[in-house]
Amino acid sequence: MHLKNILAVFISLLLASSLIAQNGADEIRQMLDDRDEEIKELLGPKGSTYTQEQRDELKEIINGVIDFRSMAAYALDDTFNEISSDQRERFVSLFSTIVRDQSLNRLDIYRAEVTYENISVDGSTARVETIAQLENVRTPVNYDMERQDGEWMIIDMEIDDVSTAQSYHRQFQNIIRQRGFDALMDSLERRASRSST
Repeated sequence: MHLKNILAVFISLLLASSLIAQNGADEIRQMLDDRDEEIKELLGPKGSTYTQEQRDELKEIINGVIDFRSMAAYALDDTFNEISSDQRERFVSLFSTIVRDQSLNRLDIYRAEVTYENISVDGSTARVETIAQLENVRTPVNYDMERQDGEWMIIDMEIDDVSTAQSYHRQFQNIIRQRGFDALMDSLERRASRSST
């Protein structure tokens, strides 16, 4: 193949790759914008009170795009593949209950105006960097995402440069090192029980 032809193929591949990445970025932006709008509509003005049904609906919208299994696997590290499948399913269930309930602890942040700083797509993964501004406070809120079965899912989120997955990883690994996996499960059972009340 002549050099000119090789160059043409290379440029075509580069352009196609760039177009796919741009389409992915647009798709992610639209999905997050729709979610943001839905949450704000349900939240209403500051000082609003919510019924249990509204709280459940908020939890579903906020967490519906989070891949709890991936986040749980990262947090548990090697132990995730060493435990039985029943223990693994129970762990993912407890983990998602706790994270879902905690998502309602800082509802004000969902009233913030969101500015997109950068969306970079690399194949089936993406990094989204945003600034959430509420009154005079600017908070970096970033997402690591993965495309799964045609849908973009959040596999980690950072609020104020603190990674949710890494925070849980540190907590869980400390407990496993000091007291073992069963102690971690006992602790999660208690936390999930409190979350559900």
